[in-house]
Amino acid sequence: MESGLRVADFVVIGVYFALVIGIGVWASRRVKDQEDYFVAGRRFGKLVQVFTSFGAGTSVESPVGVATTTFTNGAAGIWSSLTYLFVTPIYWIIAPWMRRLRVLTMADYFEERYGSRAIAGLYSLVAATVLMTHLSVGFHAASKTVMALAPKSYQQLTPAEQREYAQAGELQELRERDYQTLSRSEKERMEQLLQANPRTFYSHISRDMLIWIVCLIVLIYGVSGGLAAAALTDTLQGMCIIVLTVMLFPFCWSAINAEYGGEGVMDALRTVHARLPESFFQILGAPSNVDFTWYYIAALSLLAVVNTPAQAHFLTTHASAKNEFVCRVGAMGAYIKRFCAVLWGFFALCALALYSDKINDPDLMWGYATSNLLQPVGFGLIGLMIACLMAALMSTADTLMISAAGLLTRNVYRPLVAGRGEKHYVLVGRIAGTLVVVTGAVVATRFDTILQMLKFMWEINVVIAATWWLGFVWRRANRAGAWSSMALAATFFFLLPLLLPMLAPSLRSAPYLLKTTAVRSVVQTYRAHAMDVEARQKEIGRWEALSEAEKSATPAPRPLAVGESFTRTVVLPAKSIFWTKGLDRSGRGTGMLSLELVALDRLGFDLSRNTYAMNETLRILLRTLLPFLILILVSSLTRPEGEARLDRFFVKMRTRVKENRAEDAREMELSYASPDRFSEAKLFPRSNWEFLKWTREDGIGFLAAVALLFAVLGFLQLLVSLGG
Repeated sequence: MESGLRVADFVVIGVYFALVIGIGVWASRRVKDQEDYFVAGRRFGKLVQVFTSFGAGTSVESPVGVATTTFTNGAAGIWSSLTYLFVTPIYWIIAPWMRRLRVLTMADYFEERYGSRAIAGLYSLVAATVLMTHLSVGFHAASKTVMALAPKSYQQLTPAEQREYAQAGELQELRERDYQTLSRSEKERMEQLLQANPRTFYSHISRDMLIWIVCLIVLIYGVSGGLAAAALTDTLQGMCIIVLTVMLFPFCWSAINAEYGGEGVMDALRTVHARLPESFFQILGAPSNVDFTWYYIAALSLLAVVNTPAQAHFLTTHASAKNEFVCRVGAMGAYIKRFCAVLWGFFALCALALYSDKINDPDLMWGYATSNLLQPVGFGLIGLMIACLMAALMSTADTLMISAAGLLTRNVYRPLVAGRGEKHYVLVGRIAGTLVVVTGAVVATRFDTILQMLKFMWEINVVIAATWWLGFVWRRANRAGAWSSMALAATFFFLLPLLLPMLAPSLRSAPYLLKTTAVRSVVQTYRAHAMDVEARQKEIGRWEALSEAEKSATPAPRPLAVGESFTRTVVLPAKSIFWTKGLDRSGRGTGMLSLELVALDRLGFDLSRNTYAMNETLRILLRTLLPFLILILVSSLTRPEGEARLDRFFVKMRTRVKENRAEDAREMELSYASPDRFSEAKLFPRSNWEFLKWTREDGIGFLAAVALLFAVLGFLQLLVSLGG
C-alpha cells in the first residue's frame, strides 16, 4: 500500500485498540467514587502493580531515546536511561509511605502535613503542567517514530516538500562550514533557515492525525475507567513493551549474517564487534562521554533520589496496591525497564553494524530499522511494532492523565466547589483528564521544542522535593520553612535565571559571564575495527582531494589495517560555565543563567579550572541540597506546627496498612486515640526525627533490590562483551 502498511498491519493495530477500549468500558462499571476512579479502590495485586509501575515509567521515548543515544555514542549512551538505576532500591523503602498516607493525591499529603491548602493547590497546578508536558513529549516521540515506518522517497515528495528538502540541504551545507568564514549574506541566510527549520524526512503518515487517534483512544478507555482501566491496560501494554524490546533481534542478526556472512547469533555478534569501533563497547570513559564521570553519575543519582518520589504520579502508581508488601513488590517493576533499557541499547549497537552509513538522523533509527527489517517479512509485524509503540505511550499517558485529573479535581476544584457528591467529583475528574490529554496533544502538534520544555519542567521538582522529604522525617518542618524553601529555590534557580537575561540582554555578552572551561585533549589507544578502517580511508580520500598547497600544510593520514593499534585524540571543546545552553556562534550566552555557579565563582572558586563534569556536578548538588538547608534553617527559627496535627500524621505513618478496609479503619482509630502508639519503632526516640527502625522485610528486600541493581550492570557488561 502507498502508506507503507499492509492489511495485516491494520488488522493487528485495530485488534489492539479494540482490546484496550474494551478493558476501559469494563473497568468503568466498577467506578463508584473518587477512590475507585483515582486509585482503583486500592485493590491491585502484585502482577498488576508490577506492570503499572513498569508502564507508568516507560513511554515511547524510552526505547527510542536509548536507541538514539547508543546509536550516536555507543554503549555509553545507555546511561541516558540508567541514570535512575541507583534510585530504584530506595523504592522498596519509600513506596509503602504512599500506601500509609491513605490519601488520593500527592497534594493531599501536603495539605494534611503542613495544614495549607495553598501549598497543595500550588503543587497541583505545577505538577499538572509537568504531567501535561510529559504527555506532549510522548505524543511527539511516538509520532516521529511511527512516521519513520512509512517514509516517502524523494520522487513521492510534493513540489513544496521538495523545495523544503532543498532548503534543508542548504542549511546542512552552511552548518558544516566555519561560521566565521561565512559572508554577511550567508550568515543572514543561515539565520533564516534556522528559523524555518526545514525537514529532511517525510512520511505517508500524518503526524497530527496519528497524535489525535492515540489521544482519542486514551480518552475512551482512561477517562471512562479511571486508574483501574489504566492499570489493567498497562498490564497488557507492559507485555507489548517487552515484545517490542525483543522482537527485532532475530531479524537484525539474520540481516547481519546475510550482509557480512555467518550463521547463528554468535556469528552476528562477532560481526558487530569486528565492524564497530572498540570505543563503542566502552560502558564508561568512551571518547564521546568523557565528561560522564563517576561523580557526575553520583550527583545525577542523588538528584533522582530526591526528585523522583515528589512527582505526582509516584503516589498514584503505588497507592493502588491492596497492601504494603504488594506495593513494594510493584515498585520493583521499575527494574523491568532497567533490563529493557540495556536491551534497547544493545539492539542499537547491532543495528549500527547495518545502518551506520544509512541514517543521518539518529532519532529515526528505531523506525528505519523496523521498516527495513520487518517490512519484507509481512504477517502484520509492522502493525505489531506500531501497536507496541502505542502501548509504550499509552501506558504512561493514562497514569499521568489520572494523576493530573486527581490533582485538579481534589486540590484545585473541590476547595472552590465543596460539598458535592462523589459522582459529581468523578465527573469533574473525567473532564479534567480530558482537558489534560487534549492540551498535551495540542502542544505536541503545535510545538517542536517540547523536550527542552520537559527538561526545564522536571527540574522544577527541586523546588518541592525538600518540603516533600522533610515532611515525612522531621516534625519541625513547618509552613514557614516550606514556603521559604520553595520561594527561594524557585526564585534563585528558575525565575531570576530566566528573567534577568530578558530584562538585561547585555548579560548574554558580558565578558565575565562568557567564561568557559579549558579545552582538553584525551588520547586513547584502540585496536582498529572495520568501521575504523573505513573512516580512515575516507580521511585519506579527503586529504587527496586537497590542493598541493593544502597537502603540504596538512599531514597525510596513515593507512590503517584491521587489528592494528592506533591512537584517537578527542578534543573536548571549551564549554560555557554559566549558560545552560552554552554560547552561540556569535559568542553570546544562550539558555538560562546558572546563578549558583556565578555565586560560587565569585566566592573565589575558579570554575574555569574545573572540567565541565565537575561544574555540572556542583550545580546539581547546590540545586539539590540548598532547599533542604533553607527549610531546616527557617523551620528551626520559627514556630512549629500544632502538635495535634503532627501527632495524627506521624502515628498514621507508623501504622501498617491492613488489607481489609474495616480492619484498617479500626487500627487507625486506635492510633489516633493513642498518638504514642508504635513510638518504639522510632530510630531516634524522644527527638523530632521520625526515621523508623528497619524491619526484617525492609532489610532483606533492600538487599535484594541492590542485588538486582548489580544484576542490571552485569547484564549490560555481558551483552556488550558477547562476540568480542
